[in-house]
Amino acid sequence: MDADTSTGDGGTGGGDPAEPASSGAQPSPGAGSLNGAGPSVNGHGPAGASPNGAVAAATPAPRKASRRFPSVTRDTARPEGGGRAASGASPAPARQWPLLTVLGSTGLGLLLVSVDLFRVGLIIIGLALLAGGVLRWMLPSVGMLAVRSRFTDITTYGVLGVLIVLLALVAQPRPWLDIPFLEDAVRFTVR
Repeated sequence: MDADTSTGDGGTGGGDPAEPASSGAQPSPGAGSLNGAGPSVNGHGPAGASPNGAVAAATPAPRKASRRFPSVTRDTARPEGGGRAASGASPAPARQWPLLTVLGSTGLGLLLVSVDLFRVGLIIIGLALLAGGVLRWMLPSVGMLAVRSRFTDITTYGVLGVLIVLLALVAQPRPWLDIPFLEDAVRFTVR
């Protein structure tokens, strides 16, 4: 069966050539009949006929690309700045140095928390997140440190970093930072 005669709805595509297809598709101008031997534009012979009488294969017109999003995504776009942080000739760890810097600093902070230096460890973890936000803002390509858009990454790293540092500074016992209205708010909510 010819590809032009089949319908996309599982129908046979047969029937009267004068009858439109059930899918609602109209034949393109100059396409001729279903067998490809319809009249040409000038009306003197089959469409696509060469001077020696042979029928040339009809080439379909190129489709115009749709501006709509596809209903099924085939791939995920890399976030802005998600390219390599170093050239492709560099070894893999060197290409991901921003992410490894943040992860290494976070690991150091977790190690300090595990040896009972929780306040210093949490401050290092918060500063590592803040450094991740600064790297995401300053560098054009940060490798796998880029997760979402640049704005979302900077906001997330910054807010989480500031909150972790502030919580480490006001943690009990003997807080390093005294915020008077915070004590009143805690007393009000606990009582």
